[in-house]
Amino acid sequence: MRARELTVGRTFGITFDHGDDFFGALDEFCREHGICQGYIPMFIGAFSEAELVGTCEKLDHPEAPLWSRTHVETVEALGCGTLARDPETDKVLPHVHVAAGLKGQSAQGKTSHLLSARVQFLTELLVVEVTAPVMTRPRNPQMYDVPLLTFE
Repeated sequence: MRARELTVGRTFGITFDHGDDFFGALDEFCREHGICQGYIPMFIGAFSEAELVGTCEKLDHPEAPLWSRTHVETVEALGCGTLARDPETDKVLPHVHVAAGLKGQSAQGKTSHLLSARVQFLTELLVVEVTAPVMTRPRNPQMYDVPLLTFE
């Protein structure tokens, strides 16, 4: 286990507009406001389409990360995540999970890592900036090259 006390900076309320690419709009927000690290304590909204980590196939290695995608359409979503710098690219690398209800299928739920999404109507989120310690997400070669959150 790794733990560090976080010093927080600014807190933002943001709305993404209809048709926005979720991660594109998040990246634009971070660049405009100089956010290099932080967390998203919550967001709510709707996506016309999204891609989540998932598969219907049997997993050969259940402990290994899954890189397959599942496509969903017309969903209501609730999510949260962290923002940390990728030391290789020096870009902000979001790690976002979502619970999504499929509106046209009795709100049947899907929950997983969010890979991409297109906003439908709007998405409302909070972003809390972390000013210290430095948070990075280097890839761990001993754990399938998964980028893991670290505190410096």
